[in-house]
Amino acid sequence: MIDKLKKNYFLLIITFLIIYFFFNLLGGDRGLISYFDKKKVYKTLELQQKDISDKIVSLEQKNSLLTENIDLDFIEILIREKFLFGKEGETTYIIKNNGNKN
Repeated sequence: MIDKLKKNYFLLIITFLIIYFFFNLLGGDRGLISYFDKKKVYKTLELQQKDISDKIVSLEQKNSLLTENIDLDFIEILIREKFLFGKEGETTYIIKNNGNKN
């Protein structure tokens, strides 16, 4: 038996190396499966970054309307949305959805 192992020593080592590299190719932190998982996470983080960047730009624009040169039209829009105020003689309708689908 030991004589057979000595004769096939090279073949045995090559077989174990191929199996080792195959499992490391697929598994582990740097494997193929991990690569696709990290790629998916990267795409979701890019989308979140884009959404947050858009929100920041929107808030900066709204903030610029409220700083040095006060935009009265924008303040009126904010008051109407937040406090439901209207002008004199103006009728304000509030539509609520009670869940009825007719």
